[in-house]
Amino acid sequence: MKTTHSRQQATPSAATAFARFTLLGGTVGLASSLTVATLATQIPWSLANALVTVLSTLLATELHARFSFGAGGHATWRQHTQSAGSAAAAFALTCTATLALHQLIATPGTMLQQTVYLSASALAGVARFAVLRLVVFARNHTQTATTGPTNRRTHAGPADPLAAAPTGPAELCQAA
Repeated sequence: MKTTHSRQQATPSAATAFARFTLLGGTVGLASSLTVATLATQIPWSLANALVTVLSTLLATELHARFSFGAGGHATWRQHTQSAGSAAAAFALTCTATLALHQLIATPGTMLQQTVYLSASALAGVARFAVLRLVVFARNHTQTATTGPTNRRTHAGPADPLAAAPTGPAELCQAA
């Protein structure tokens, strides 16, 4: 139990977690942009973008697990999968917003396109933060998960049919 307790970090406040999420996500995003541009000089852009997107999502999920949300260690494969799903949903939102703009206005100006894209990105980012904090990296606060199995007889409610059942050899002999 001592190792479990020492590995877990205190859950940061929502404001602290959001600041870390923004800083880490923004840094990874900026580094990804530069990496795609550099890598695209050697391989096709679409392949460079796909590789960097996968690697940056894995990296960002690890950083968010350790620093943004205080999960206390490496992200699990389940958390990586859920995080990738939230990133895909964010991507779909920005694409949908941009496509909707082009359906409404045939040739929108650069400033309007950037406004729509950045607004959708901000909305997607806030939604992604909420999903990561409340679902992906949420902690289970049940006492049994951290302390191990409990004695059912002392914690069982009156509706539990096993509460009165004999459990040890001496109790089984007395019950017979």
